[in-house]
Amino acid sequence: MGSSKLFGVVLLVVGIALLYFGYQSTQSVGNQLTETLTGRFTDETMWYLIGGAAATAAGAFLTFLKK
Repeated sequence: MGSSKLFGVVLLVVGIALLYFGYQSTQSVGNQLTETLTGRFTDETMWYLIGGAAATAAGAFLTFLKK
């Protein structure tokens, strides 16, 4: 396994973990209340979701597509 594939797997795992924590954060009472009042999630939750999506996409690219 090359170093780019290993880095891709690590990014994939970290990205999935960030998406999981972001999803868990969206289900919290405080975040639900914030979304109800403002129509948006908190900045911290959005960074978890955006960072997780970016890391997952980059990890999947490095692991499965790059040769």
